[in-house]
Parts: sequence; structure tokens; C-alpha cells
Amino acid sequence: MSVIDDLTTELSRLPGIGRKTAQRLTYHLLRQPAAQSRRLAEALVALTERVHPCTRCHNLTETPLCALCTDPRRDGTLVCVVEEASDIASIERAGEFRGRYHVLGGRLSPLDGVGPDDLAIASLLARVAAEGIGEVILATNPSLEGEATALYVQRQLTAQPVRVTRIARGLPVGGDLEYADGVTIAQAIAARRDM
Repeated sequence: MSVIDDLTTELSRLPGIGRKTAQRLTYHLLRQPAAQSRRLAEALVALTERVHPCTRCHNLTETPLCALCTDPRRDGTLVCVVEEASDIASIERAGEFRGRYHVLGGRLSPLDGVGPDDLAIASLLARVAAEGIGEVILATNPSLEGEATALYVQRQLTAQPVRVTRIARGLPVGGDLEYADGVTIAQAIAARRDM
């Protein structure tokens, strides 16, 4: 196998990158100055060597505690539980949430061999007990596995004196009812609020 094939194979393992796209990326890199490819390689090495989970919330960071955990302006009594660190960026883009986070590192998926011990649920329970957290917002994805994960976490927290809430789901702003599926409409109706 050639070096070109090796890189194409490795790139095709990335999410959303098929074999043809990986091949285009490989040939694109070959057309660039060698210094640019070296910078990319160095950035990948630095990523794997320096980035690790935050010791408190499991967000990705280069320091022991991430910037969100050390920010004194954030509400430490409010914790939003997400499946992956990348979910934090989505919530932060909205600019509304001022609490802290907890990254589970995935979702329950028995078919894929992912059980409760494979997720950061025990550390969440420890945080709730030790940090005086008043509310846990479950922001797992609205998939079957995400719902099962949220339900499992909620049940684990029943012994703790903490409010457990779930993010609302429903129609997006600007969405038309005629294009929404039945489950989405049902969730929108269930998550309705007073006006």
C-alpha cells in the first residue's frame, strides 16, 4: 500500500468523509507547499498530545480544568449534561446558558456495547453530591439512545436533592407544520408553555 493510499484510508475514517472526498483531500495536500502539510501534521500531533478531558466536567481542554469550569461568572448550581464535548459549542452559540456542563462521553447503546459504566455518569453523581448543584438539565440528543440515557441519568439522580429537567424539543423557528414529522409535532405540543 502506498503513502497516498494510507493517508486516503485514514482520512476516510473521519466522520462525513467518504473514500472519494478523502482522496481529493490527499491530492489537495500534495499540491500544497510542504510547510503547510507539516503544520497540519504538527497540529494533529499537538491535538493528540495536549488535549484531554477536563478533570471536573470532561469537556476537552489543555489545562486540568476547562475554561467553563474556571469561569467565576458561570452559575455552578446549574449543570447541563451533554453527550459529547462538541455539543457544548452548539449550546454556547445560542448565548443563553450561563451554567456549567458535564460531558457523558457518549450515550447508552447496548447494541454497540456502551453501558452506564462506559459513560461519565458516576462522576456526575459525585459532582451533584459534592458541589451543591441545584438543577441538572439533561440535553442528550432526541434519539432512542439519547432518550434512554436521559431517563437512566434521571433515575440515578432521584436519590439526590436536585431538580432534573430535560431540554424542550419541537419545531424550529421558521419551520412549517406541514413539513414536520408527527413525533416533532407531538414533542412541540408536549413542551408548550403559557403565553
